[in-house]
Amino acid sequence: MYLSAFSSTSSQGSGVGESEAARDSSTLVAVDRDKNSQQAAKWAVDRLLARGSVLQLVHVRPTQNAEAGRGGKDEADAEMQQMFISYRGYCARKGMQLKEVILDGADISKAIVDYATSNAITDVVVGASTRNTFIRKFRSPDVPTCLMKMVPDYCTVHVIHKGKAIQVKAAKGPAPFTTLPPKQYSQSSIDSDGYARSRGDWKKISHQSSPKANRPLVDRLPGIGKAPSRDRPLSGARTAPPKDFDDYIDFIAPPRPSVTRSSFSDDVDFNMSMELPSMDFVDSMELSASMSMESLSSAGDVETEMKRLRLELKQTMEMYNSACKEAIDAKNKAAQMHQMKVEESKKYQELRNAEEEALALVQMEKAKCRAALEAAEAAQRIAELEAQKRLRAEWKAKREAEERTRATDAMNNTDLRYRRYSIDDIEAATHKFDRALKIGEGGYGPVYKAVMDHTNVAIKILRPDASQGRKQFQQEIEVLSCMRHPNMVLLLGACPEYGCLVYEYMDYGSLEDRLCRRGNTLPIPWNIRFRIAADIATGLLFLHQAKPEPLVHRDLKPANILLDHNFVSKISDVGLARLVPAAAAAEATQYRMTSTAGTFCYIDPEYQQTGMLTTKSDIYSLGILLLQIVTARSPMGLTHHVESAIERGAFQEVLDPTVTDWPVEDAMAFARLALRCAELRKKDRPDLGKEILPELNRLRCLGQDYDASKLSSSSTTCSSYSFGNDDLSIS
Repeated sequence: MYLSAFSSTSSQGSGVGESEAARDSSTLVAVDRDKNSQQAAKWAVDRLLARGSVLQLVHVRPTQNAEAGRGGKDEADAEMQQMFISYRGYCARKGMQLKEVILDGADISKAIVDYATSNAITDVVVGASTRNTFIRKFRSPDVPTCLMKMVPDYCTVHVIHKGKAIQVKAAKGPAPFTTLPPKQYSQSSIDSDGYARSRGDWKKISHQSSPKANRPLVDRLPGIGKAPSRDRPLSGARTAPPKDFDDYIDFIAPPRPSVTRSSFSDDVDFNMSMELPSMDFVDSMELSASMSMESLSSAGDVETEMKRLRLELKQTMEMYNSACKEAIDAKNKAAQMHQMKVEESKKYQELRNAEEEALALVQMEKAKCRAALEAAEAAQRIAELEAQKRLRAEWKAKREAEERTRATDAMNNTDLRYRRYSIDDIEAATHKFDRALKIGEGGYGPVYKAVMDHTNVAIKILRPDASQGRKQFQQEIEVLSCMRHPNMVLLLGACPEYGCLVYEYMDYGSLEDRLCRRGNTLPIPWNIRFRIAADIATGLLFLHQAKPEPLVHRDLKPANILLDHNFVSKISDVGLARLVPAAAAAEATQYRMTSTAGTFCYIDPEYQQTGMLTTKSDIYSLGILLLQIVTARSPMGLTHHVESAIERGAFQEVLDPTVTDWPVEDAMAFARLALRCAELRKKDRPDLGKEILPELNRLRCLGQDYDASKLSSSSTTCSSYSFGNDDLSIS
């Protein structure tokens, strides 16, 4: 790989000012064979150099290529000369001169840095690398990256890509020297040792391509010192030296920048104690030379003495330059060691951070593993609990099935309190459950009208998926099969295997249907309503006085009150009825239920909150039912509406408007009794046998007197109810 660099100097006779020439002479452009190098050279010429400047083209050739055979070296030189043709043409078009130097070195970046340091370079321009980012990161770094790390702090590095500066490493401090252009000479002469003295000869030597071009400036320009310039005349005590001696003194003492320690060397405190020979030393040499020349008698002795003095001065300057070069090498090595130390410290810190991250990752994985084990253990425990629950549920279901089987077998074998029907009898009576015979639907299942044993019956079929249906079925059989009362619906038979109950058929259906006038039936007269209320209270009292323990219905509502063809009301659906101790009926103690049952708006609020069940729980439901009898309204908020109407004196507004001849005073007494029954606290509700039933019987007698006075009208009203297609309609 070859790397070329441009360094510009002021062109002779260009007319450019001293500051521009100084700036041009301190600019270095490093290039390569790619397009980025050509664009870097163009960028430097356009932005950093003045017209008429001289560009010095420096080629860095790797050592292995320089040490190759002569044939390979000649071929490489020819290839480089071919590469320089484009630069020469560009410089010719721009009006600039070109100077080329070849540098040999194993490290291209170090060769450029050494050249820039020894030649007082403050600006380095280089083309961007053509290698991709991955190769630059994981293999050897490219030349621009190395230059940005290795140049002194007073140098500015510009990295050019496609004609634009993509990276700039700015100088951190001012240059420790003042760059000036080479001194111009008017005479052409070369001394006996081969050093140029004139402007033209200096240019000729500078154009030579030699590996020595990489030496420091003081090595390539013999006699140029680095002490501050002193433009003072020689000692006045001596005679004017010969013209060639003046030229020699003027050549060896040009201005030089002061040598100071580099700012980037923090590890080596190198004190530059060696100085150039002072002007006093030069003056003394001039004085001694003058005295020697005065003492000499011939021109040949003067020439001999001048040669001796030149030789001594040359040896002194070579020793000084060698010492300076060694000092610069030592500082460069110190800077490299410091850079290596910084890089090792960074690598150590990165390794330490990586180790900490790895430890943190291990701890995180351990925590995740522990959490996963705990979750697995919890899931296993949950699975075991679920398995136990499932086993218990299966065992409980099996036990309940066995108990039902035993109960069914016992009833099949011993229970003679009701007539047993087979499923074939039920299917024959309902025409295999014909939908045309269906007259109702409840939470337990459908109800069909049928004829069995020449009697109209209602058959209730238990739905298989009905919740608590089997339990209610058994409860209803137990209650209805062991009691008979005119105001209790009559159970005629059952089919226990398929959950079928056979009741007596009630012609007028439920009280709810008649109050709502479903089927477009006539409204129930007020006297019959009073009689229905008294019948309900009579049947409820029979349940509360049942032996050996009272029965609480728990679901008293108009839908569970059935009416026969004479408007005799009978209580049905006693599947939720519950036996309570006799003491609970007398309110000495209370029977606590673990779960409430009934229909919303009819359930006793105190029973619903506390689970305390007594016979007074049915009184609340009876109060709501009585209010519906006189108002034919929904039970939702009914007590509030009736109380408000009574307080406002507008009680007639809440009475059923389909009845036009209400006895308002008696109806108000009826409503007040119902409101007392619907009190929130049990202790505020009246007693069924001592207070409620006597008042209802009084109102029933009032209705009977009304019937007696209007017998004909009442008979017509009663006979006007008939059935058509199993539904109530006006005949």
